Amino acid sequence: MQGLMAALLVWTLISPSSSSGSDKGEEAWPTHTACKEGGLEVLYQSCDPLQDFGLSIDQCAKQLKSNVNIRFGIILREDIKELFLDIALVSKGSSILNFSYPVCEKDFPKFSFCGRKKGEKIYYAGPVSNLEIDIIEGKYQVLLELYNENRSTVACANATVICS
Repeated sequence: MQGLMAALLVWTLISPSSSSGSDKGEEAWPTHTACKEGGLEVLYQSCDPLQDFGLSIDQCAKQLKSNVNIRFGIILREDIKELFLDIALVSKGSSILNFSYPVCEKDFPKFSFCGRKKGEKIYYAGPVSNLEIDIIEGKYQVLLELYNENRSTVACANATVICS
């Protein structure tokens, strides 16, 4: 009887939860706050089923400056000889902006983490260049995807920007 109880306990601990919010039995990553002040709130959730990451934005303002300081941390699941960022901005179901940016190019590494290998950590704290714009009141969805030269996902986030 003790063997049966032990087997049941082990099965309970290692089996996927059937009470999660996803249809596939997978649990979603928590929603994080990247910044919240001055009538602007930026929330994000990893859309990579295998890992989460950390992001914070230092200057959270309705007027986006040309250089914004961020902090970003992740453990790499893929090598990054080259790294690209795709951004898609949507409001009320309509696409507003699609943008691609080479973060690390083979012959032009822009950041110290370019060339890092699988299993290594990236921690970046510093400025990122932006368009200097005023964020109009509303709620926006942003899909951010970092991927390497093989199109393997390095990080992925669904973000919500709320400007009031």
